[in-house]
Amino acid sequence: MKQKTVLAALSKYFLITLGALIYAAGFDFLLYPNDVVSGGVTGIAMILNKLAGLPIGVMTIVINVPLFAVAWKKFGLKFIIDSLLGMVLSSIFVDLLAMPGIVLTHEPLLACLIGGVIKGFGFGIIYWEGATTGGSDILAKMVRSRYPYINFGTIILVMDAVIILAFAVIFSNFEAAMYGVIAMFVTTKVVDLVLYGINTYNVCYIVSSRSGEVSGEITGTMHRGVTILHGEGAYTGEEKQVLMCVVKRSESVKLRAIVKSADPEAFLIVTDAKNVFGHGFGDIADAG
Repeated sequence: MKQKTVLAALSKYFLITLGALIYAAGFDFLLYPNDVVSGGVTGIAMILNKLAGLPIGVMTIVINVPLFAVAWKKFGLKFIIDSLLGMVLSSIFVDLLAMPGIVLTHEPLLACLIGGVIKGFGFGIIYWEGATTGGSDILAKMVRSRYPYINFGTIILVMDAVIILAFAVIFSNFEAAMYGVIAMFVTTKVVDLVLYGINTYNVCYIVSSRSGEVSGEITGTMHRGVTILHGEGAYTGEEKQVLMCVVKRSESVKLRAIVKSADPEAFLIVTDAKNVFGHGFGDIADAG
């Protein structure tokens, strides 16, 4: 058991290191040479680098120190350790990989697209192992602890937007800000892809006066389970059966056809689900 624990820890720290290295490669070889500004603490460090020539990695660590000190008191040591490792390693790699002066392309659009993919892949690996690179993640966590009704992603987006806009104003380079927005969008999508994979699912809610026929067609034709929820019309007070079914995205077209055929008057809601565990889907043991 002890050997398994050690191997799991070594695997975790190896992947965090690999993710930090990949992130730094995307930043140094593609984004930074083309002035594609990043959000978060890295964006602030990039501004300081352009103004005073200060190393981006070193400044990232310096700016993060007070943030980690506050986070330690607020969220505890366990939250800090892995994030501190991710932040320090990514910062060190950013400065080390900048030394050879490697530039893969001087085309900004290509740089922000490919750089965003590489950076997002690195971030995704780090996040997959439960770590972060500090900066915006810690600030967002602090803000959300005080204002829990604000979405975490919204906080990150606002902070990144402010830093990107500041870069554009300070250096009168609004094209860099536009490319930065594109890179940020690509990075976010790739992070989601790494964390959740391509097998996204749909949750379907069906309100039908022929719920028995609809559910029978779904279970008999698609071999998917259906859960019956009991509802009531707010206006009419009429009792209704609401069918809930989870299907792979590729199966949603078939499900819509079944519902339309069984009851053309049915009310159908289809929403996205990124994590589904249980019979016919992912192993519940992987949920943690």
